[in-house]
Formats: sequence, structure tokens, C-alpha cells
Amino acid sequence: MSERYFHLFDTPIGTCAIAWGPGGLLAVRLPAVEGGDLADKMRRAVPGALSGEPDAEAASAIAGIRALLSGQKLDLAEIRLEMAATGPFDRAVYAIARAIPPGQTLTYGQVAKRLPPDVLTDMPPSIVPRAVGQSLGRNPWPIVVPCHRVMAAAGGTGGFSAPGGVDTKLTLLRIEGASLPAQQLGLF
Repeated sequence: MSERYFHLFDTPIGTCAIAWGPGGLLAVRLPAVEGGDLADKMRRAVPGALSGEPDAEAASAIAGIRALLSGQKLDLAEIRLEMAATGPFDRAVYAIARAIPPGQTLTYGQVAKRLPPDVLTDMPPSIVPRAVGQSLGRNPWPIVVPCHRVMAAAGGTGGFSAPGGVDTKLTLLRIEGASLPAQQLGLF
């Protein structure tokens, strides 16, 4: 019998999905802007996962995600993540991202400067911000690991690998009440 499950749930921005197992949350998926079967996407992301009703921990994660996407300034740091397959560099990046409060942002460079030296593996300082961006692009837990709160330098948005790309990133930041330049908020 599978110990990996997923569940689809409605939020103010559309249907999202989570997958979980004994070690915590395995994945989060935001609404599929381009369409497609979200359940099928979750099955591909977490092989062997079965559709199921959330246990207490998964239900708490769903409630937190819904609350955050409803505009509540909620910290999701207590949600356990299954990180067995996550390397030390990504773990460090995700820990820093999880510490960014709702409505606030850091740049890729600021995240890079906060990384502990032991995860940089002789990486030249000039490429660390790019490596941070690549790590966030691999983030299997968007919203819970709030990669949308990490921006490019000089007011740029940077990328966002979740469905909808930068538009979704800006939507999430607007929901959280982040202070962004007017052009990023769509006012000009």
C-alpha cells in the first residue's frame, strides 16, 4: 500500500494540489494556468502517490495555504517538508526563503549572501545568485517555500517556474501586500 498521497483543493487563485508522505510534504502544485489535469501532473511529480483524503498534517498545510492565498499574513514555516532527496545547497536556499515574512522580499543576491559557506563548495561568488535562482526554480513546494518572495536586483521580478510564470509571482506578492514598484503592480 502506498504511503504517498495527493489531494486537490480549491483556493482563491484556483485549484492547487499537495502531496505528502510519512516524512512531510512532498510537493505543492499551483493552479495549472495552461489547463491540463492537475491530478495527473501530481502523479508525475510524485510517482506512486494515490489520491486521498488529507491526514491531520496535510489538512493543516492545506488550511495554511488557503489562508495565505486569501491574504492572511501567515507563516507556513511549521509545515514539515520531506527533504531526503534535497541537497545541502537547496536546503540552505529554501531555509532562507522560508524565513522571508509574507509581504516582504529579498533579492537573489541577498539570499546568496546569507548562505552558509559550507554549502557554496568553492562556488565563485559571482555565480551564487544565479545558483540561488536555479535552486528556487527546482522548488517542489511553492507557497510553502515562498520562492515568489525572491526578486532580481534593481527592482526586477526575476523568474518564476510555477504555472503562469512572473504573472503568478506578482499575483502572490499582491495578495501578500508586498511593496513593489508601480510597473510591477501593473499600474503603468
